[in-house]
Amino acid sequence: MKLHIDPERCQGHGRCYDLAPQLFGEDDEGYGRVLGDGLVAPDQKRDARLAVVNCPEQAIEADPA
Repeated sequence: MKLHIDPERCQGHGRCYDLAPQLFGEDDEGYGRVLGDGLVAPDQKRDARLAVVNCPEQAIEADPA
């Protein structure tokens, strides 16, 4: 699984980095960003899915890798 945040949709609620801080961080303006290369380790898939479904703007995409 590979994560991506659509910057046009993200409104900076921060749920992604609150729910999965090992996968997401925030930029200088408080908007979410994917950490590293966006690839999700098998033991982090649950947290990634949790962040995806809890994004109010549905700005997070999880593509199969």
